[in-house]
Amino acid sequence: MTVSQAISTVRYRRHPSDSGWTLIELLVVLSLIMILASLALVQYRNSVRNAKEATLRSNLMLMRDAIDQYYADKARYPESLNALVSDGYMRSIPKDQVTNSTDSWQTVPAPSEPGTLSANAGIYDVKSGSQDTALDGSRYADW
Repeated sequence: MTVSQAISTVRYRRHPSDSGWTLIELLVVLSLIMILASLALVQYRNSVRNAKEATLRSNLMLMRDAIDQYYADKARYPESLNALVSDGYMRSIPKDQVTNSTDSWQTVPAPSEPGTLSANAGIYDVKSGSQDTALDGSRYADW
């Protein structure tokens, strides 16, 4: 046997301890993957909730702006949110992102003016119908 044949034989000879991963190594790798996946899932859920809250704030701002424009044009508040749609101030009533419904909006009636006998003063403000709590700790119904 020559020297080069002896080196090549030694180079490719495997030891019994080099046959693969141990169970401990596999468990450590799997536990690290699970920890990273759980952190990513929490971050994903928070980002989805953050997006819903931003959309809710935007929808509230748009509806309040439409109510103000209605009042500026007609000198009275709308009787319902559907009046804003039928008179062309909004294309449709937006969906409440938290309750996932267009029927859950809570309307705040306008204060009645002294000297008027009108029982329906109209809608002064609109709020979310959800009783849940936002990421900042405030209630959606208080926005």
